[in-house]
Amino acid sequence: MWDYLVDRRGLIAFQAFQHVSLVVQCVLLATVIAIGLAVLAYRSPRLTGLANGLSAIGLTIPSFALLGILLAPFGFGITPAVIAVTFYAALPILRNAVVGLAGVDRSLVESARGIGMSRLSTLVRIELPLAWPVILAGIRVSTQMVMGIAAIAAYVLGPGLGSFIFSGLSRLGGANALNATLVGTIAIVLLALVLDVVLVLVGRLTTSRGIRV
Repeated sequence: MWDYLVDRRGLIAFQAFQHVSLVVQCVLLATVIAIGLAVLAYRSPRLTGLANGLSAIGLTIPSFALLGILLAPFGFGITPAVIAVTFYAALPILRNAVVGLAGVDRSLVESARGIGMSRLSTLVRIELPLAWPVILAGIRVSTQMVMGIAAIAAYVLGPGLGSFIFSGLSRLGGANALNATLVGTIAIVLLALVLDVVLVLVGRLTTSRGIRV
C-alpha cells in the first residue's frame, strides 16, 4: 500500500485536485441556482411545495442512471459530470434555502419595509443574512453528498479520484486492484472532511455574531 502511494503520489495529487475542483465549482454554481430558485418560490406556498417536491424526487434518481441519460446528448467527458454533480448539489441547498427564507420573522420584514427599504434591499440585507445559517447547512450537506457522486462521474470519464475506484473494481483480484480502490475511497473521505472544516470556517466568517448557533 505504501509503495503504491509513493509510486503514484503525483497522479493521486493531481486527481485529488481535479476532484475538489469539480466539487467546489459545481457546489458554487448549484448555490447560485438554488438560491435564485428559492427567492422565486419561498413567498408562494404552491411554489414552495413544488420546490420541496422536486428536491425530494430529484434525490431519488440514481446517479448512475442520470449519468447514463446524459451520455446521449453530451457524450463522455467533463460536461455530463458537471451537469450531474451540479444537479445533485442544488437539491439540498434549494430545500434549505426555501426553509430558511420562509422562516425569517415576518415582523422583521414588515418593519424593514415600513422604514422604506425596497423588496430587493429587504431580501439582501435582512432575509438572506438571517437565512444564511440554514442555507449554509444545506451547502455542507450538499458538498459531502456530491463528493461521492463526483467519484461515480468517472463512469463517463469525468475528472477526479473515481478513476482509481473504477480501475480497482474492474481488476478485482489483480495486482494493486485493492490498493487503487482503497486509495480512491480514503482520499475522497479525507477531502470531504477537509471541505467540511473549510465550510465551518466560512460559516464563522460570514454569519452575523448575533445569529450564530
